[in-house]
Amino acid sequence: MSEDLTPLTDEELEGRVSAIRERMRPVEVQLASLRGERDILLTERRRRERNAHRESRADLKAAMREGKFPTIVELVAGSQAGALDEYAFNLKTGGEVRLGYPGARSQSLTFTDGVQVAQAADLGEAARLYAAGWDLGSPGRPGVRVHFPGTRQERLVPVEEVFARPRAAAAP
Repeated sequence: MSEDLTPLTDEELEGRVSAIRERMRPVEVQLASLRGERDILLTERRRRERNAHRESRADLKAAMREGKFPTIVELVAGSQAGALDEYAFNLKTGGEVRLGYPGARSQSLTFTDGVQVAQAADLGEAARLYAAGWDLGSPGRPGVRVHFPGTRQERLVPVEEVFARPRAAAAP
């Protein structure tokens, strides 16, 4: 609209605004209706995504109960080499975690001989420490330090509650 509006009186300007608002009213009603339809479809999509995620997590928990995935101790005891990043780690509840401290560039496992502490950045080092009699954890605090991806929240969990599965078999 490149029309010069300066010669219009206040009443004429107000009349034009009212006329445009009247022309917009049916379009706004139609837009509100379309938004409502869109929101119903988006709600259904979110419901389906939540159900798929819940079912995936239930399947993962069932596979862990059946022994399809080793615990972290079984993985370390049976490994000679390999990177920790080749595996996805889950708690027994099904939630995915990473090993070590939040903010660390790579995953790690902490071992102790009761006095000293050592970090293992790969499965080869972890297997060597485990074979030497070192346990997962720190003096007086057995377990595996885990954190939830994308958060600063960390926990120390018992070794039998952390399961490993190859990344290729990782759930989406």
